[in-house]
Amino acid sequence: MSTVYSKDVQYHINMKEGDVGRYVILPGDPKRCEKIAKHFDNPVLAADHREYVTYTGYLDGVKVSVTSTGIGGPSAAIALEELANIGADTFIRVGTSGGMDVNVMGGDLVIASGAIRMEGTSREYAPMEFPAVSDYKVLNALVEASENLGKRYHVGVVQCKDSFYGQHSPEIKPVSYDLMNKWEAWLRLGALASEMESAALFIVGAFRKVRVGAVLNVVANQERRKLGLDDPQEHDTEAAIKAAIEAIRILIKQDK
Repeated sequence: MSTVYSKDVQYHINMKEGDVGRYVILPGDPKRCEKIAKHFDNPVLAADHREYVTYTGYLDGVKVSVTSTGIGGPSAAIALEELANIGADTFIRVGTSGGMDVNVMGGDLVIASGAIRMEGTSREYAPMEFPAVSDYKVLNALVEASENLGKRYHVGVVQCKDSFYGQHSPEIKPVSYDLMNKWEAWLRLGALASEMESAALFIVGAFRKVRVGAVLNVVANQERRKLGLDDPQEHDTEAAIKAAIEAIRILIKQDK
């Protein structure tokens, strides 16, 4: 797909008004977009530029889209800003995470009610005192969707970071003292899982006055592994995708 630059086309996602629906699912991985779009009616590839792949189709007769964000807060914030510029107003992040609370197991869903802002992007939008929280209507729709699907889920706070390996090998980093002490604090405070995009999306969503939620597939739980507990692994995101699709259907019905 060729890249088009004009005053009407958003610079990074390479789309203009009319190319997307008001409801958008946001995975990180561009290759996941086609998989998600198969749940739509009549999906078409709307754009493919950098890490941003978009398909647009329909659910229950309403135009909906899926746009990949790439990894981390900076690229996720760009996607949300530009999608909001062209008419989208309701977003559900669908992604993967690592479990933190010992009750959270691989294959479970985590629905983020809020996010710890241990990343940099949101600091360029809001003071650290401002919380990163999910839109309550999107949150409730994701809970209802997970209930309808009979899927094991948890609702609560997730931790967001910029460094994947800062989480997985903090002890070798020059700032190990900071990473390890804060990780212990997050555990004591009941953080459910760790990931990389929700905090930025929640804060940018608050600024842009759009609705943002997040449902995450738990891949595994390193805290369970440390304790010698069973640690199943699940890399398939289909359950989280189905929860997001069902949640959008619920929101479409409510919004009508």
